[in-house]
Amino acid sequence: MLVAALAACTSSTGAPAAPIFTEQRGPTGTVPAGLERFYGQSLTWGDCVRFAQTASDESTLKAKDARCTRLTVPLDYAKPDGATITIGILRVQAKDQDRRIGSVLVNPGGPGASGLTSAIRLAGQAKDSELGKRFDFVGFDPRGIGSSEPAIRCLTDQERDAERAEDDELDSSPEGVARVEAEQRDYANKCVQRTGDGVEMLANMGSRDVAKDMDVLRSALGDEKLTYIGYSYGTRLGSMYAETFPKNVRALVLDGALDPDQNVVDELVAQGEGFQKAFDAFTQWCVKRQDCALGQDQGRVLQGYWDLLRPLIDRPLDTGENGRKLSYSDATTGVIQSLYAEELWETLNNGLSELKRQRATTLMMLADTYFERDQNGHYSTTQDAFTAVRCVDDPRVTDKALVLEAQQRYKQAAPFLDDGKPASPALDACAFWPAPNTSQPHVPQIQGLPPVLVVSTTGDPATPYQAGVNLAKALGGGLLTYEATQHTAFLQGNRCVDDAGSAYLVDLTVPPAGLRCS
Repeated sequence: MLVAALAACTSSTGAPAAPIFTEQRGPTGTVPAGLERFYGQSLTWGDCVRFAQTASDESTLKAKDARCTRLTVPLDYAKPDGATITIGILRVQAKDQDRRIGSVLVNPGGPGASGLTSAIRLAGQAKDSELGKRFDFVGFDPRGIGSSEPAIRCLTDQERDAERAEDDELDSSPEGVARVEAEQRDYANKCVQRTGDGVEMLANMGSRDVAKDMDVLRSALGDEKLTYIGYSYGTRLGSMYAETFPKNVRALVLDGALDPDQNVVDELVAQGEGFQKAFDAFTQWCVKRQDCALGQDQGRVLQGYWDLLRPLIDRPLDTGENGRKLSYSDATTGVIQSLYAEELWETLNNGLSELKRQRATTLMMLADTYFERDQNGHYSTTQDAFTAVRCVDDPRVTDKALVLEAQQRYKQAAPFLDDGKPASPALDACAFWPAPNTSQPHVPQIQGLPPVLVVSTTGDPATPYQAGVNLAKALGGGLLTYEATQHTAFLQGNRCVDDAGSAYLVDLTVPPAGLRCS
């Protein structure tokens, strides 16, 4: 029900700002004891630009049909009367309010990625379909991420630039390992010092707590049951929600799945295999072109690639931009960024061709895109949030023998990412994290879950196809196979995938078994 409507405001530029209004639609559905004030809270909606974290966000969040608010949740659900935090929320309302079914929550994964801009993009993609007409698209920045407060912050912009410029992790000598581990310990300490609520915030950053935030949001939006689209790491959130609140699920689309039972080492190796498969597909496309930076001989492309990138380990390439240099790790990151979708292969070939001419513009641009660095040198908090979430979602690895084995297996799985140096046993930041893990990989055991839909892409480099097969089996859900080389598929322009997923969300009709789209 509508509680209050406030007058429109005027922005600092003199243009009319979005009207501000407050509504209360909850509590709806099951409300856990002690959390009534959160589940029944009113939401005040207004302009979204104030939620922007980057210049790119600011442009996107100016969308005229988007409204934003803040959801209040407990910092620690074990202490519902204790400290609270806020979650950034964006909504694009259904085009046909008379036939509106409810809200569909969306999460783009990461972990650490903002859901606000994703919701605008997906709503635009679906605006002319039954999905867009009958659902409000709701994006949220998970706790500690993006516009949510407090936000995880570990490194300054200057420190992030400096970290990227170094290739310390390639030094496997005892001195090199000690230096890397000292840097990782310092990183964990900075996360504590620079994040509001310190250790307590870092201890409650995981998917366990985000799933509970999603249920509070479901109720506050007035939805008895949750409808959700989760991409990549967002599939873990969906799976966690299903385990925690199975009776509150209406429909889940889980696209680009993480294997629910895969430990962090096996997941790393499987991802390496996925990126190698995507790299091989790129080179097969490239060698057919006269301008291929790696030549026309498929048997020599890997050596040609190594010859281009490995010299950067000892001689980073000046970019001509305020003293910035392209390091080996940045060049590799740029390549990985371009392997997420076939549409970026042309850009990758251009970047490798430039590197042959001792130019670094394109590969650095791709790396900056991956790290979400804008032209002013400002970074989003995505990378810090990624680390914070993974450090409490998975058991920490402190066995150096296991770390060494993982690095060796990774190089074997992805030869194009082999730097030619001995593998290093250096521990990462999670080994020094100040809080214990709150969950771990496992096969979900869920009773009473309605049918869900898993979308898995055969050539997905980041979340390999088999992971989707395994998740669909674990959840007893349907599996839609997309035959392509890219990361995730739903609402990205393939009519077969989009129609099947939309029909499921609107009508709860699971696609026929064995459906394959291309």
